[in-house]
Amino acid sequence: MPRSVIVVGTGNAALCAAIAALEKGAEVLLLEKADEALAGGNTKYTAGAMRFAYDGKADLMPLLRDMDDPRLPQTDFGSYTVDKFSEDLLGFNDGRPLSPEQQSLVCLSGETMQWLASHDVRFEPIYTRQSFEKDGRHIFWGGLTLAAQNEGVGLFDMELAAVRRMGGTVRYNSAVTGLIQDGNRVTGVKVGKEEIRADAVILASGGFEADEALRVKHMGPNWKAAKVRGTPHNTGDGLSMAVAAGAAEYGLYAGCHATPMDLYMADFGGLDLPPGERKNYRKISYFLGVMLNANGKRFVDEGANFRNYTYAQYGAAILNEPGQFAWQVFDSKVFDLLYAEYRFHDAHFVQADTLEQLVTQLKGVDAAAALETLHAYNAAVDDAVPFDPTILDGKSTKGLSLAKSHWAQRIDHGPFRAFPVTGGITFTYGGLKVDDSGNVLAETGHPIDGLFACGEIVGGVFFAGYPGGSGLTSGAVFGRRAGYGAASA
Repeated sequence: MPRSVIVVGTGNAALCAAIAALEKGAEVLLLEKADEALAGGNTKYTAGAMRFAYDGKADLMPLLRDMDDPRLPQTDFGSYTVDKFSEDLLGFNDGRPLSPEQQSLVCLSGETMQWLASHDVRFEPIYTRQSFEKDGRHIFWGGLTLAAQNEGVGLFDMELAAVRRMGGTVRYNSAVTGLIQDGNRVTGVKVGKEEIRADAVILASGGFEADEALRVKHMGPNWKAAKVRGTPHNTGDGLSMAVAAGAAEYGLYAGCHATPMDLYMADFGGLDLPPGERKNYRKISYFLGVMLNANGKRFVDEGANFRNYTYAQYGAAILNEPGQFAWQVFDSKVFDLLYAEYRFHDAHFVQADTLEQLVTQLKGVDAAAALETLHAYNAAVDDAVPFDPTILDGKSTKGLSLAKSHWAQRIDHGPFRAFPVTGGITFTYGGLKVDDSGNVLAETGHPIDGLFACGEIVGGVFFAGYPGGSGLTSGAVFGRRAGYGAASA
């Protein structure tokens, strides 16, 4: 008899787990809390970008949907090695060494992408957000090169299609409310009053970012005001069930991915929009201008690094400011470089011909202090260094207590625009401890028989932040591992 596997959730990690278990001959049932339209967890809300280690263009070509794209001969993808991926993760660890989970993410990222491609999950270069044109060539600059065709929605659709081709079954409107245990072994799940038995259960039900009480409990009172970027269904259910079954809590529960977002966006990323458009509420071109708080002061180095390495932290930085908002200020020199979300049909902004006029429109901001900050910033810009958004250009400020390290251009060409932002939470970092088979570990350190986990619910993968695109890759790496483990245990 084939082994029976239940997967809780239908996001990227859940679908990868299902594909892997089906590969091993298991019978797989996916149980989804949401209805069919809102299935997919946070995956549908993403831009579908995946960060992984590769040595050069030859590693990328087999992953592409369209290998005849006429831009490819004029594209420089560079390389993104295992060592560089490791270095980038270490930069967000606050002095911690790479965790075992991070080592697995890095070392398995490339082969996991090849594995996805073998199931007809294909990708395309992210020309619009991860490259700039320079001397007639497309230069990729941040180690993040590929995204699923049609972004997160496309990734979900391709992975779900693979699951269905292989014989997997999905049930919607089926919130799992508890685990069934026989002694120390998990033998199934409860869906309301219904009991469904299986040889193994894989929890892929996301973190607790959509539960206000859990955010405040684990992360502090500032997080009550955070906008929830993704699904409303990630309320920590799987975590609670696992802990009740004896699982150990693991990872940084106070940490999360948090992004600057439009101050006036609705919670849950704008569910009235097609999923692929929900990313348009983020505002991550701050590196081309400055951010001001209610006191009219800058509070982060907007040019500390490529935005792939800062945006997941700067949402939290905004929530720590007075009133939990900020304004991003730009001049007309960079309007054409701002990402498409700044031109979204309901993007909120104010515009003026002079800085003096602009600061009076910054609601909630000390206008006099803001003007003083902008003038001091302009005076500190090093004009001798050329501006180049394709590299860490070293065009910085001099003499300010808070420097801008790169891409520091004077804000002096009207008209000027300012966009109000706050912090938007994407997913939480605290979760469960799993072994090399994806088996959930108990507080004793021993595996809980029959219980596996993957995706956001796995702790120890991220700490003080992460380089963009790592989240989906983590879901795929640990989803594949959990699927194989559950089907073979």
